[in-house]
Amino acid sequence: MQTLLMHLNTNNDMFKLNLTIALRNLWKNKTSSMINVSGLAIGLASCMLLLLYVSYEWSFNKQTKDDKNVYQVMINFDGPAGSISGTGTSTPNTIAPALKETYPAVKAASRIGDADTRLIANGRNSFKKIGRFADADILKIFDYTFIAGDEATALNAPNNIVVTASTAKLLFGTTDVLNRSVRFEDRVNLKITGVIRDLPDNTSIKLDYLMPWTLFENLYEWTKRPMWTNNNWTTLVRLNPDANAEMLNASIKGMIKKHVADATSSPMIFPFSRVHLYGTFTEGKSTGGEIEQLRLFMGLAIGILLIACINFMNMATAKSEKRAKEVGIKKTIGATRASLISQFLIESLVLTLCSAVMAIVLVEVFLPLFNNLLGIKMNIVYANPYLWMSLIGIVLFTGVVAGSYPAFYLSSFNPLQVLRKRRSGRGMWSVSLRQVLVVVQFTFAVILIISTTVIYRQIQYLKNIPLGYDVNQLVELPQDGQLEAKFELLKERLMKSGAIQGICQLSGSMADYNSNFWGMEWPGSTETDRHMVFSQLATTYDFAKTTGLKLVEGRDFSRQFSSDTSAMMLSVSAVKVMNLVHPIGKIVKYQGDLRRVVGVFQDFIWGAPYRKQDPMVVAFRKEGTGYVTLRLNPANTPSANLAVVERIVKDINPAYPVEFKFVDELYGQKLKSQKILGLLSNIFGGLAIFISCLGLFGLAAYSAEQRTKEIGVRKVLGASVANLMQLLSLGFLKMVVLAIVIAIPVANYMMNSWLKKFDFHTGISWMIIVMAAIGTIAIALLTVSYQAYKAAKANPVDALKYE
Repeated sequence: MQTLLMHLNTNNDMFKLNLTIALRNLWKNKTSSMINVSGLAIGLASCMLLLLYVSYEWSFNKQTKDDKNVYQVMINFDGPAGSISGTGTSTPNTIAPALKETYPAVKAASRIGDADTRLIANGRNSFKKIGRFADADILKIFDYTFIAGDEATALNAPNNIVVTASTAKLLFGTTDVLNRSVRFEDRVNLKITGVIRDLPDNTSIKLDYLMPWTLFENLYEWTKRPMWTNNNWTTLVRLNPDANAEMLNASIKGMIKKHVADATSSPMIFPFSRVHLYGTFTEGKSTGGEIEQLRLFMGLAIGILLIACINFMNMATAKSEKRAKEVGIKKTIGATRASLISQFLIESLVLTLCSAVMAIVLVEVFLPLFNNLLGIKMNIVYANPYLWMSLIGIVLFTGVVAGSYPAFYLSSFNPLQVLRKRRSGRGMWSVSLRQVLVVVQFTFAVILIISTTVIYRQIQYLKNIPLGYDVNQLVELPQDGQLEAKFELLKERLMKSGAIQGICQLSGSMADYNSNFWGMEWPGSTETDRHMVFSQLATTYDFAKTTGLKLVEGRDFSRQFSSDTSAMMLSVSAVKVMNLVHPIGKIVKYQGDLRRVVGVFQDFIWGAPYRKQDPMVVAFRKEGTGYVTLRLNPANTPSANLAVVERIVKDINPAYPVEFKFVDELYGQKLKSQKILGLLSNIFGGLAIFISCLGLFGLAAYSAEQRTKEIGVRKVLGASVANLMQLLSLGFLKMVVLAIVIAIPVANYMMNSWLKKFDFHTGISWMIIVMAAIGTIAIALLTVSYQAYKAAKANPVDALKYE
């Protein structure tokens, strides 16, 4: 026992001694320590921010009671020869009740309405907030935290409503609102039967209040009708823990066709927690999605951290000349290699710990800006034990990786050779390894420069793709309250005001794909053609005039033709797939009604701008339109126009606030994912290059310091400043050029693979590669040249006076 205690005391004393030596060495070499701490801190902070974002995205849709058993119902559309032409997330209103009634494996099922902003009021306090209709089973699927109310009965009656805490405070100033009354859409009074905590941002089913599906059916009679082929709603199910999802998928495949014999769609279930990241489907199978972008960010995080670690290795081995004598003396007086390794690793861990503290400060300072740039809400929960475990793991990993090679390299010095100032062949190996590490650093940096440039060009390319309509000065607002019944009055007053040049009604937003159908018939169509899926949009008069839609043939809907109430227009791609040679005047069976084609329009971007657009039908229909679309008068300022429009709309529809949305801004949101990729690549790519240059700066300083005598001798013998700068810079530039040579084919392959994911994309021009190479060489040259110039200008007497 006594021997054990003596051993522990010895180890404790050794640790204290090594820690003291480590702190003294760090203080003694303040410049190099500062470079190392700064580089590691920036690397760690960048890594932490990126991993925080990855964690945020990874946690999407995992707020359910049992996320492993919660699935979203998807719809597969039949293609030719038994294939699947596409997969949609919207479902019929019949799927949820049918699944629950028919299959015991389904524990809960709920239909969920769209995330529309709807009017909710407490007296005169009225607000447009996100309200959703859902079946009561939604409370058995999502893990909503009830502050007040009974979860089991909160949505049992049609006139019940569940509100979030922030909505309750907005309406009443408190969360103590149970059993109080609110008015919905200025049509019906609802009783608050539950208050839940606000939902996190990383969920697809966002809401401010929740209402029963039975209320939806009471307010809108048409929703009661079973519609097996009309896909408008989200459906979620929760399975029993012992249920087999694959077997259930096989069982439900023909569900729709049992009710509609000629149906061309089939349901399937897909894990809800995977929809956000794995939402791209081919032949009914998930083939990726946002997860690919997330993998890029994870690679970027690890890459930046490794660059920072490489900096540390390079700086530590570069200082080996100074530390060699220390190692030689220690070994001579009996120090073991293990104790030396321990000393150098402790130095590394101390430095990493300092960097980690600085990194946390940097993360806290820049996290609000990071959130603002990405339009999300992330925060660090310090009470979370997993956070500390992850942070400690990153610090230990970084400290060990960054310090391992210097520790083993320095501790391997032969004391006899060190004290005689001779080195074994390992000296050349150490230089070679430093060169390899610098090449790795700059290879990664060049790949980032090329990738970032290509991503930027692709985003600009997508932004400049012709939309097919004039998005400028185009504004839309929800057709709430009296705006549908009094549309003609609204149109008359707005046109007289001079604030607008055109106005029409639409069933959906011009900037958001929201509806499709199948079953259309036309002259010469076959049974197979009836299975073709078309996008659909309903509108009224002056649609093309208001939106600036480009007509190829025919005309817009007009009051001059009474028959236009049963007319339709087709897109160019629709005419092509329908094989109509002279489409104008053709009679088409649409949604069970016969309609005449009066116009053909150029395809416009309604879905994703980087995907080919589906064939489209625009039909005339006054009922069920949800938006009023306006073209502002360019002769006036937008603010003046909107002020006039707001006054008139408010006068006609006083119960509702006026919500304007510019269509060009809505269209810009389609590119959000690509913009985030471009933004993060720019920011962290720049930081990776900065960290690389920081290491190169340190290496150049040590290289100049080690060659002080050589430089002095060369200057005495007549070498010019330019010759000396070339001598000191050439070695580093060779490594950077080698990195460029390695990086170009790698970056070219990676970005070509990325671009192939887009139906419409730009290319990788040689100009991008040339500019990236020139830019990298210029950055490296500027980094090295300062130290080279400083050394070349030094007085040779200072270097040789002691010789």
